[in-house]
Amino acid sequence: MDADKLPQSLHLYFVRGGRYGVDVELQVERTRTGRSFDTRRVTARQDDAVILEMIASFHRPEPGADWHPPRAPAISLDEAAPKHPAIEFADRFEIRTSPDDVSPFAVPPFWIRVRDPIEDDPLLRACALTFMSDFGPVPAARPPGIPVVPGVGFTTSLDHAVWFHRPFWPNAWHRYEVGSVNNADARGLAVGSLYDASGTLIASTTQEALWRL
Repeated sequence: MDADKLPQSLHLYFVRGGRYGVDVELQVERTRTGRSFDTRRVTARQDDAVILEMIASFHRPEPGADWHPPRAPAISLDEAAPKHPAIEFADRFEIRTSPDDVSPFAVPPFWIRVRDPIEDDPLLRACALTFMSDFGPVPAARPPGIPVVPGVGFTTSLDHAVWFHRPFWPNAWHRYEVGSVNNADARGLAVGSLYDASGTLIASTTQEALWRL
C-alpha cells in the first residue's frame, strides 16, 4: 500500500471472545488497491476459530471542505482531575475527569492521552486512537439515567467503528464524549466524538454492546 494513503475508517465485528495468553493469527486480504482508496480485510483467529473480522479503508489526502458542527463549551482540562483507569492495561493512558462535567449516560466526557512517546507514524497513531476509542462506549451504551452495577448481568462488545477525520497526536490531550443513541433487543448503540484541546473534531466512533441484565 502506498505510504501516502492514510486510515480513513475501520469497521470491526467481534465474532467470539478472545483469550489472553493465546496466540492470534492475522490474515490480511487485499480487497482493493486504487488510485485514491485502498481497502483491506483482516481476519483474526485463535486455534483456527475466527474471533474478529475487520475491513479498513485508506485514502490519499486531497483538497476539500474542512468543517464540522461547532460544539458547546466544555469543562477545560485545567479543571479536570486525574482518574485511575479501571482496567490494568489502561495504565498506559492518562485520564482526567471533572465532577462538573456531567452527562445523562454512565460515562461522562473525559480527557485522555497516551503516556509513553509513540513513533511519528500515521499508522501507529491510528492504532493508538483505535485503542483509545474503546474506553467508554460499552457502559455509555446504556439508556440515560441507568447506572452500571459491577458484577450484575452480562455485557460484551458486538462491533466497533472509527472514522479518522483529521491528524491525531497520541501524546496530546483529547476529549472524548460518548453516549447512547439507541437501546433495543438487549443491544445498546453508543456514538462518540473525539476532540483535540482546541475543540477540533479528530474522529467519530460507534460501538454496539450486548447488555443482558
